[in-house]
Amino acid sequence: MDGSIYKIIEVVGTSKTSWEDAAKNAVETAAKTLEDLRIAEIVKLDMTIDKGKVTSYRTRVNISFKYRAED
Repeated sequence: MDGSIYKIIEVVGTSKTSWEDAAKNAVETAAKTLEDLRIAEIVKLDMTIDKGKVTSYRTRVNISFKYRAED
């Protein structure tokens, strides 16, 4: 039976600007070492706070990519 297999990893991206930038940073950084990225799912959004002010945004992202078995 032919079919594709995908592996899913969880990464956390950060940004001082927005959750969207944090997610983009997570995906683009993962793409530097992984091949055939397929889907990115936002799992959790949070932020760090210092002295009552937001200092950074964090986005937890599940990323799927095509699994290739070692020959």
